[in-house]
This record gives sequence, structure tokens and C-alpha cells, in this order.
Amino acid sequence: MAQMKLPDPLSRRHLLEGGLDSTKAMAYARAYLEDGRDIEAVDFLSAADPDSSEEAREALQSLQGAAIERGDVFLMRAASAALDEEPSAGTWRTLAEAAARAERTQDVETAERLATVGAE
Repeated sequence: MAQMKLPDPLSRRHLLEGGLDSTKAMAYARAYLEDGRDIEAVDFLSAADPDSSEEAREALQSLQGAAIERGDVFLMRAASAALDEEPSAGTWRTLAEAAARAERTQDVETAERLATVGAE
């Protein structure tokens, strides 16, 4: 299978604003995921409509899992927003622990704060 050429940032913006169909959005999402560019993939997974695309929903849930493993608050927020979900306080605590192991100090602080906000 030929590798899809990824668009430059401006072209990506135009694609997303132009209303991609689900099939094309998933093709771009897969290409970004294969290239290890998770954040850009989230935008295309969201455009693929995770409410009606099981593949998009599963990919976003997988990215949530990756965010927890890495201690990556930004990725967790992006994937969760695309799924229209709010992570639980327990999820944020687990992510904070992973961030501490990875020495991601800013993510530790943010995740701990979000865990207390979610607990209220």
C-alpha cells in the first residue's frame, strides 16, 4: 500500500474546515497514526465522527490508553474531547502517576489538579 502524503499545516486546516467525508478523514487519521503523529490524528478521527464510526471510536480510545501510559495530559484531553467524554478522577490520578515515572512534571501537576476538579 502506498503511503499517503500528509498535508502541510495549512492544507490540514483547510481539509478539516472543508468538511471531509468519514472515509477520507479515516484515511488521513490512519496515515497520521502510522507516522506517530497522534495529535493530528485526533482531528481527523473526530472528523470521521466517532459516534458513527467504530474504527474512529476505537482509535480514540486507544489514544486515551496511550496518553495514560505516557502520562500525556494534552493527548488525553484531545482524545477525550473528540469522544465527548470527561476522564474520571481515577483516570487523571493514574495518568499523573505515569507522568511522574516519565518525569513529565507539568503533566503531573495538571493531571493531579484535574483529578481534584473531577472529584468535586
